[in-house]
Amino acid sequence: MFCATLSKKGAGVRDNKAAVFSGGAVIGSLGGLIGLGGAEFRLPLLIGVFRFPALEAIIVNKATSLVVVATALPFRAAAVPLQEVGAHWPIVVNLLAGSLLGAWLGAGWATRLKSAILYRVIATLLLIIALVLIFGHDRHGGGTALASGGFQLIAGVAAGFVIGVVASLLGVAGGELLIPTLVLLFGVDIKLAGSLSLAVSLPTMIVGFTRYSRDQSFSILKRSRSFVLVIALGSIVGTFIGGRLLGIIPSSILLPLLAGILIASAIKVWRHS
Repeated sequence: MFCATLSKKGAGVRDNKAAVFSGGAVIGSLGGLIGLGGAEFRLPLLIGVFRFPALEAIIVNKATSLVVVATALPFRAAAVPLQEVGAHWPIVVNLLAGSLLGAWLGAGWATRLKSAILYRVIATLLLIIALVLIFGHDRHGGGTALASGGFQLIAGVAAGFVIGVVASLLGVAGGELLIPTLVLLFGVDIKLAGSLSLAVSLPTMIVGFTRYSRDQSFSILKRSRSFVLVIALGSIVGTFIGGRLLGIIPSSILLPLLAGILIASAIKVWRHS
């Protein structure tokens, strides 16, 4: 009875286009401020405010993230030419070798997990990403790779696999994990790392999305087409605004603040019933 009541309340909020667009814009702005799509912040919104069940929330988040990431690539082309991204194709292929398999398996695991366990998995991963934001994302350098040769190749595949699993389980692009990996493991400049991250994320997300399409919960996209469109548009607008605001708030304040939001969201999702 309680869950049914929550579901009805969530459905009512989902029909409010202004609320959906505004929610997407706010989350997109948070992500834009740190150079990401904001999907990690959007997932708790889908669960906590719009009352989507865990698996449906992941699928809606994945669909929205696909739209945001696809539009982000041309947005960044002025700052980082696509030719420069293409010149680093061996790094992209190295990470994709692991992330594509991880995305397929992660999506499969998500569809088989019991709802209560899935909520706890989501909460745990949100907490991990919060820690990565604090300790691994504030990197402005690049140039010195932690590994080289065969070890770098193996480490890249392993890192890609983990990132692919996390991206599928949360319905995110995985930029919070990809960017530090590109900077630390491959010594890539932070600005270029953002575009390479998108180049890895897009095919990885498509693979996870394809795997989710085999589950009956995928029908949520058909039932919520207008919702997905509106929140995606809001997210794109928010990401653009966040990008324009980048630099106004110091990273020393911004990253712990956003990490705190993720930690609070993780606690709420853990307690969700």
